[in-house]
Amino acid sequence: MTSKQVDQMQPRQQTRILVQAAAAVCEDKKGQDTRILELDPVDAGLSDFFLVTSATNDRQAVAIADEIELRLKREFGAYANSVEGRRQGEWILLDYVDFVVHVFLAERRAFYDIERLRKSARPLTPAQFDTELKVALAAKTRGVRKKASAAPKPVKTAKKAVKKTAVPAKPAMRKKPVAKKAPAKSATRKTKPRK
Repeated sequence: MTSKQVDQMQPRQQTRILVQAAAAVCEDKKGQDTRILELDPVDAGLSDFFLVTSATNDRQAVAIADEIELRLKREFGAYANSVEGRRQGEWILLDYVDFVVHVFLAERRAFYDIERLRKSARPLTPAQFDTELKVALAAKTRGVRKKASAAPKPVKTAKKAVKKTAVPAKPAMRKKPVAKKAPAKSATRKTKPRK
């Protein structure tokens, strides 16, 4: 999907597409136990989703975070509002306002247990999230098509006489102007009749 198509969507669907792309990066970079937490609107505050994944070492955690930033910037023009923890690599947080990405080392993830802290959130795997997104987009497409087919079709009326306007003709190709010669004087002179 292009960034132009994403811009034309509703904000919630835009966010879902960005979260889906970030989750795909986690899978590509071998992130473990990737989960998407759909936060309860009452409890969420400013964010709609948490994307949580684990890495086996700090270099992998940094690689996952870097690739998420790069892909979202390149494909969608989305920049992280803030990035925390990149230097240590134990817990990297990418804040995209509508969603937050948490890349943990496996030990740190178990210690902080962010999924338990957000009990009201609905946990989803990336596959479940993709399925929900496809269903939502398909429903929107059907709705648009139904609306378009239900719209009254224009009624054809008798053609009105169209007043033709004079269209200026193309200018003729002009030849080089030829210098006109003065009329040659005849050899015989006209004389006045004699009286």
